[in-house]
Amino acid sequence: MGSTFSGLLGLVILVLDIWAILSVIKSNAETGIKVLWILLIVLLPILGLIIWALMGPRGTVKF
Repeated sequence: MGSTFSGLLGLVILVLDIWAILSVIKSNAETGIKVLWILLIVLLPILGLIIWALMGPRGTVKF
């Protein structure tokens, strides 16, 4: 049961990270800033996602 929850949690984090990366790409920020945000999200998936949610550039990505 624990491994199923961990796998589901990992999948949710992956989906949210992909959504954040797409949002950064669609934003009006400069290319260098976009690259730095994407690196932060990829290298620190959970912390990067939280920091992006608080301070990152937003695009127009919808589910």
